[in-house]
Amino acid sequence: MTPRVVIIVLNWNGLSDTLECLESLAGLDYPAYEVVVVDNGSTDGSLDAIRERFTGVTLVENGENLGFTGGNNVGLRRALEQGADYALLLNNDTAVAPDFVRLLVRAAEADAGIGIAGPTIYYYDQPETVWSAGGGIDWRRGKTWMVGLGTCDVGQLGASLREVDFVSGCALLVKRAVLDRIGLLDDRFFAYYEETEWCVRASRAGFRIVHVPGAKVWHKINPGGRTNSPMVHYYLTRNRLLFLKISGAGWRAWLYTFLAEYLRTLLSWTLRPKWRGKGIHRQVMLRAIADALRGRWGPFALLGQVEAG
Repeated sequence: MTPRVVIIVLNWNGLSDTLECLESLAGLDYPAYEVVVVDNGSTDGSLDAIRERFTGVTLVENGENLGFTGGNNVGLRRALEQGADYALLLNNDTAVAPDFVRLLVRAAEADAGIGIAGPTIYYYDQPETVWSAGGGIDWRRGKTWMVGLGTCDVGQLGASLREVDFVSGCALLVKRAVLDRIGLLDDRFFAYYEETEWCVRASRAGFRIVHVPGAKVWHKINPGGRTNSPMVHYYLTRNRLLFLKISGAGWRAWLYTFLAEYLRTLLSWTLRPKWRGKGIHRQVMLRAIADALRGRWGPFALLGQVEAG
């Protein structure tokens, strides 16, 4: 029997991207899948457009922005209720190769020990340039990185699957057995670092995390866009500390994070004239560190007040 896959596409005011993503999914060659769009309270007409153009897609309306974790957890619960063998998290700003689900499932089915599998993810605007071929973790420094980031794919990734520390939540296939054993995404993250912690949790529960080179996805991500956003900078700063805490990282990782990165960055943004425009980012970073130390997680609702301060 062909394993059943529930593909979860999270939407929040992403009308054009989501429609293109669903159009891409309509071309899949995999025979047993369902697409579930989980909407986080969109106000841009997304729901009406999806209903009109994609009648076979299941729509779940949250009515509010639950973040990446909360929204996807709604979809994961539905996948479990529907008896899915696999759930696949997929960003709405992606386009996929017709065989990418088939290749991911084939790899996961070949080894009962594999719990999570991810494709090669390329830049949408640079379709031969890799954004992620899985991810790595430097436990001594508390750092994570995307394998292959910025490299042109000329076959160096090979054809065989290989183990990685984590795969991006942009496109992540997870076995039901993993969900049954370790649970869902940790809602405290809201967004960013959640898939890294999830993969670490799965790995420590005995599952393998693998990258499948032949499975391909293209992501509409701006290389500098995330670091330029104060909101994203807040979550990346705060959630790195949450990740270190949950994963039980050693003192070296904490020391490096606080002194070699956070303190150095704050001092540079404060003292160097070239970074005068980083005032908002500095405020947000200080708030992120303070929230982490106080155990304040979830959504950051006061960004507007920080920016105005």
